[in-house]
Amino acid sequence: MTTYDFPDDLLNAQRDLQAVRAELAALFEALPYSVEPMEAWARPEGYWLATSRTYPDSPGWTEAEQQQVTELRDRERDLAIAIVTHGFWSTVDAGDQIKARDALKRALEEHENSEAAA
Repeated sequence: MTTYDFPDDLLNAQRDLQAVRAELAALFEALPYSVEPMEAWARPEGYWLATSRTYPDSPGWTEAEQQQVTELRDRERDLAIAIVTHGFWSTVDAGDQIKARDALKRALEEHENSEAAA
């Protein structure tokens, strides 16, 4: 198995990206199901995909909530760009870059486990 010596700034960017994505996921769970106000609904019987929003109407997202989502999405995009365009990738053979990218994701767990053990 190939190991990679990831630079600290790349590891930090990956860590921040995972944190932003977790924060976005938690926020989406807490927000109403639609951005705009929407009445609850149910699809009539007979459709191939039974979907419904039978719980209370959605009041929509507030301006502050929309702004928070926008800021997190912008941060997520900026971090993803920083990771994908990092100079480290030019030191990895083209055929190994997918493996190296996967290794970066696992390296965080290994790095944090080794720090906790120390």
